[in-house]
Amino acid sequence: MSTTPIAPPATDLVTFAGVTKTYGNGFTALAPIDLRIGAGRIVSIVGPSGCGKTTLLRMAGGLSAPTTGELAIRSARNSYVFQDPTLMAWRSVLANTELVSRIRKVPRAECRRRAIDALRLVGLENVQKSLPRELSGGMKMRVSLARALASEPDLMLMDEPFAALDEFTRDRMADELIRLWRERRFGVLFITHSIREAVKIAHEVVVMASGPGRVVEIVESPSPPGEHPDARDTGALEETVKYIGARLAAV
Repeated sequence: MSTTPIAPPATDLVTFAGVTKTYGNGFTALAPIDLRIGAGRIVSIVGPSGCGKTTLLRMAGGLSAPTTGELAIRSARNSYVFQDPTLMAWRSVLANTELVSRIRKVPRAECRRRAIDALRLVGLENVQKSLPRELSGGMKMRVSLARALASEPDLMLMDEPFAALDEFTRDRMADELIRLWRERRFGVLFITHSIREAVKIAHEVVVMASGPGRVVEIVESPSPPGEHPDARDTGALEETVKYIGARLAAV
């Protein structure tokens, strides 16, 4: 077993090579996994519950060590976005956005600058003084995104961040993530149960199966997110959704 923080110049933020995970009770969560998360790339993961998606994400963030194999982590700064925005109810939008940077001991003035810039990016610069209870579900998730952006991450680790939102808001948040990626070009590891969401946002989709968790296939997007949002081939993306759905149904 090896977990090695490695400095650049490598272009992969995280590399899994034959990585497995077995817990103390003997449960094997992951069979040998080979996976690369490239700098400035969006990688989404789909698969049934219990296939080890969250375990994989935790290892990519350095929160859990592999049992065997080699895990190389090259991202200097990681940010997390979860299904629950986890905002502090008594803190303003601005104070919530500053929180991670403050914990990381960023100087106060720089903390404030980053937070205001991040809120501008997500379109919430006019509600800085509001409390979480005054926000809609979509706005709360935008604050969570702003908080992650304010720490200027190399890698965003996102565990079903939009799952609790209604379909319309969820689709808009996926568009928002792509727009923010175009602005900042951070890497993303994105877990979702929605095949359509996975295909829409990603450069590649990791298809997983359970018993134990394993990678079935890595599907490259036929029309990945890029500079021009209207230039994507929606027909090709829809065919990819169907292909991945059939692939999951067969495992």
